[in-house]
Amino acid sequence: MAVPLLNCDMGESFGNYSLGLDSEVMPYVDCANIACGFHASDPHVMRRTVRLAVEHGVRVGAHPAYPDLMGFGRRSMACSPAEVEDLVLYQVGALAGICQAEGTSIRYVKPHGALYNDMARDAELLRAVMRAVRSFDPNLPLMLMATADPEPSRRLAEEMDMAIWFETFADRAYDAKGHLVSRRLPGAVHHDQATIVAQAVSLARGEPLEASDGTLLQLPCDTLCVHGDNPESVAAVRAIRDAFQALETA
Repeated sequence: MAVPLLNCDMGESFGNYSLGLDSEVMPYVDCANIACGFHASDPHVMRRTVRLAVEHGVRVGAHPAYPDLMGFGRRSMACSPAEVEDLVLYQVGALAGICQAEGTSIRYVKPHGALYNDMARDAELLRAVMRAVRSFDPNLPLMLMATADPEPSRRLAEEMDMAIWFETFADRAYDAKGHLVSRRLPGAVHHDQATIVAQAVSLARGEPLEASDGTLLQLPCDTLCVHGDNPESVAAVRAIRDAFQALETA
């Protein structure tokens, strides 16, 4: 069976501050979501991460965010749709220049943090992000949060004539609407490797998950987000890759 693409947020170090085990997790993923300087990263980190992705044959994706270095892009900001369109285009363009220097190109766009969550709830913000992606390259897919009702996003993507990839998470809890449970709440993030791998396999198989209220939740899954923040998370990524390889050969 075909399994979802594994994607990972990368290039989130900044200056002398190191974050994430990019070199360790890169060999096990299909897509690298590279921070573009607004929530994390800097030009040197961006170029180093693009170079690492090229070395391992991994697709490069732009990972734009609100301009919120101090909050790591996890705080909503009062940006208008026009401002969101421009800040996404600005960040994608910055990463594109580095990709060109390294002999590759951006293959998709995945917004980060609060921007990613806000556009899942606000159709005008989603439309603004889609305009930015289309104006840069109409062939680029946009990665969106998979929810219990994906049809509005599908209709908007059809209207805008662009491709979308629905993304799920192996290490996060979901509410009944298919939104991620807030990190402020207990149980929002899974830490047990067996739980993370089991959720990844269920999503790959198209099986329902149990939401935070106990109801069953069905999510579309084109790509699965994994993390490389620490040795335990890298081990979980390796275990998911092994599980997916077993599914592909079953």
